[in-house]
Amino acid sequence: MAVALEPSWLNVLGNELEKTYMKELKSFLLEEKQKGFTVFPKGTDIFNAFNHTPFDKVKVVILGQDPYHGQGQAHGLSFSVQKGITVPPSLKNMYKELVDEFPDFKIPNHGELTAWADQGVLLLNATLTVRAHEAGSHQKRGWEIFTDFVISSLSEQRSGIVFLLWGKFAQQKEVLINTNKHFVLKAAHPSPFSAYNGFFGCKHFKTANEILAKQGMGEINWQIM
Repeated sequence: MAVALEPSWLNVLGNELEKTYMKELKSFLLEEKQKGFTVFPKGTDIFNAFNHTPFDKVKVVILGQDPYHGQGQAHGLSFSVQKGITVPPSLKNMYKELVDEFPDFKIPNHGELTAWADQGVLLLNATLTVRAHEAGSHQKRGWEIFTDFVISSLSEQRSGIVFLLWGKFAQQKEVLINTNKHFVLKAAHPSPFSAYNGFFGCKHFKTANEILAKQGMGEINWQIM
């Protein structure tokens, strides 16, 4: 499966990309397009999270479930949308939490989180594609096997990463993480349906920075311009 991937990730994932399930996944994506379905994000953005955050630069992982399925939203980074697109409710709540943790945080007028990714925040969705306007439509096609391997590889080959696991789905991935050498912070999902059940007040952004600082890894500037 030929993929344009950042070199450090290609070194880790190259063999995985050649496995049968990934070849079947590629065939499935081609079939979707041949049937006339629109798939998000566009092909060149599917692996955006990896290309913006090299394997050896990952400091924080924020795990999502699926790409956004509306026009112009998804661009390969979990919770992020392209500029010019309405900020989704979950991200609005993340911004509210940031204001609570950092009083000088200024809420941006967009939801494009590339600045986080470029600082070492891996914005990873468990499923990397979706059919337009059909949430969850590409689940159980192989992406979860691939992204579980990503998490396991980070756990095995790196140390000191802060994993932010929000909601039941993300928290199920804790079994892939060696908590003896990594840090796992858990809270409710920032969705409007659950944010008041433990996401607001979780202090995860500040805590992540404190953990990074203690390790001499450099804090994340969460301010989006």
